[in-house]
Amino acid sequence: MDRTELIQPEPAEALAALLGVPLPDVEAGLPLLWHWLYLLERPAQADLGPDGHPVRGGVLAPPGPGRRRMWAGGRVRTSGALRCGEPATRHSEVLSTTEKHGRSGTLTFVVVAHRISQRGQVVVDERQDVVYREAGLPSLPEDGPVVPPAAGDRALDVTPTLLFRFSALTYNAHRIHYDRDYSRDVEGYPGLLTHGPLQALAMAEAARAAGRGGDQTFDYRLVSPLFDHQGLIARADIAADGVTTAVRDHHGRQTATGTLH
Repeated sequence: MDRTELIQPEPAEALAALLGVPLPDVEAGLPLLWHWLYLLERPAQADLGPDGHPVRGGVLAPPGPGRRRMWAGGRVRTSGALRCGEPATRHSEVLSTTEKHGRSGTLTFVVVAHRISQRGQVVVDERQDVVYREAGLPSLPEDGPVVPPAAGDRALDVTPTLLFRFSALTYNAHRIHYDRDYSRDVEGYPGLLTHGPLQALAMAEAARAAGRGGDQTFDYRLVSPLFDHQGLIARADIAADGVTTAVRDHHGRQTATGTLH
């Protein structure tokens, strides 16, 4: 599936305001992962299921009715600048679908590839890992004592308005991110779920603040659910062979990890 559009600066301006970071020179190129605001699928309202996800059409239609979708992680390789003010094309396809059976029921693992080209060159090569699980109450960890931020930590104030605005920016209608009643009463969560891509962006921005930019490969994993009342604290640690990044909540529980090379 291919989609072409003119890359405009306004979504990047909105994300900079959302994250509270300076607006980069978007004509020179967008920062790592900011391509997630562009070349989006926009399904018809009639194609959305009760949870807000599309039930037909598009690249990621669910493998069966009533399945819960979770973003598990991915890998992004940049090999050039994605510039505002110029058209770009995204080619998307499903690379693999694998089913596994465990104590929580059937899990379907889907790997999706996206390649974004501009000026005849692939500038973003991405793999996204998505998991579909059966409906049912998830097993969730309990909050521990508060762990104060350390030097170098970057805190993001996770509020319902922030989650709603990020959903709007990425055209993500999944109700667990903005509909507290649905998230609690239907999917069994204690609050609004913080987006996996938002956590990945927080890690990438922590690395950018540490001075790491340019062409790179970013591997990231979502390792535990993060809810709005638990906060979000990201950090990046520079080593000789790359940068390790992580997100944790206010209680020290790690929810996402990443490595930049």
